[in-house]
Amino acid sequence: MTEENITRLHMNDKEIILIGTAHVSKQSAEQVKEVIEAEKPDSVCIELDEARYQSIKEGNSWKDMDIFKVIKEKRATLLLMNLAISSFQKRMAKQFGINAGQEMIQGMESAEEIGAELVLADRNIQITFARIWGNLGLKGKSILLTQIMASIFSKEEISEAELEKMKQQDTINAMLQEFTEHFPRLKKPLIDERDQFLSQKIKTAPGDKVVAVLGAAHVPGITKEIEKNHDLEKLSIRPPKSNVPKIIGWSIPILIIAMIAYTFISNPAAGWQQTISWVLWNGSFSALGTLFALGHPLAIVTSFIAAPITSLNPLLAAGWFAGIVQAYFSRPTVRDFENLAEDVFTVKGFWQNKVSRVLLVVVLANIGSSIGTFVGGFDVVRLFLDNLF
Repeated sequence: MTEENITRLHMNDKEIILIGTAHVSKQSAEQVKEVIEAEKPDSVCIELDEARYQSIKEGNSWKDMDIFKVIKEKRATLLLMNLAISSFQKRMAKQFGINAGQEMIQGMESAEEIGAELVLADRNIQITFARIWGNLGLKGKSILLTQIMASIFSKEEISEAELEKMKQQDTINAMLQEFTEHFPRLKKPLIDERDQFLSQKIKTAPGDKVVAVLGAAHVPGITKEIEKNHDLEKLSIRPPKSNVPKIIGWSIPILIIAMIAYTFISNPAAGWQQTISWVLWNGSFSALGTLFALGHPLAIVTSFIAAPITSLNPLLAAGWFAGIVQAYFSRPTVRDFENLAEDVFTVKGFWQNKVSRVLLVVVLANIGSSIGTFVGGFDVVRLFLDNLF
């Protein structure tokens, strides 16, 4: 048995064997099988959380999704990000004839074959995304969404050199590598915290001998962090929401309403002009976003009507209303859910599949409404100052 990519650690009476795998390598899967069969550990830890484990076990689980529930729980953007990662994986698989994560599947199968306990050692992916998202400002969030969407539409093939770099990362790291170069502080939630979480799960796994199947990039960090104790509950806390966005979110509508009200009192004609400007800019940009998503005509109308109102209430969003109307009048079928994982591989499929189109309607209507708020708000201020002086 080759010892390449294997790190052996001893803690008290426990032996821990770390296999540093390449997430897009057939050889890694073969090595996982070889090591587990030879070592016969009491536990096998794999770099998956419960959600990703269930996704692998159940195969195409998109068909069980309640699209209305996704919109109401404000998870449309997160789901769109997950679909983008799925698209990225499939593009690699098609180009190189490989399946990302095959070594984790092999770890699951080999653990079952020898009767070892399977330990899901990674942190919940939604918490990781939430902690990444919480570290970004408005600019960072805009850049991240733009970059993820660009990765969906990219037709550029991945070079052999890029593939070799990806072999040292997990899929999330590979997707966000360039982004973390511009925002170094994201390394903490994406890499460092997960190293701590993984190390704690590995060293507390049952038995005297533990094999851990990990992306090679995590091995150095885990080797260092495993000597320390880490609080898993603390690492799993979603970041507290800052009050600054809430203050800004309420201040702008109050200011807009106050300026329009004052203008109405002093010059009703100018007040009507402000109101019309606010409605047209907000409604038009939101409707354009829905149109770009190829939304249902009634969803386009809904976003036009909703945007000027929801922009004055931070608790509401035009995209939610447009998305619900889209889902109601262009209801996704069972086939749409079943085909979702394949359809998101192409730009055409993203827009044709009724499930992903609902998500696009939600996100693009909200983006359009946000643009309309800034443009319409600027025009309201301009008209206010013209009337004032």
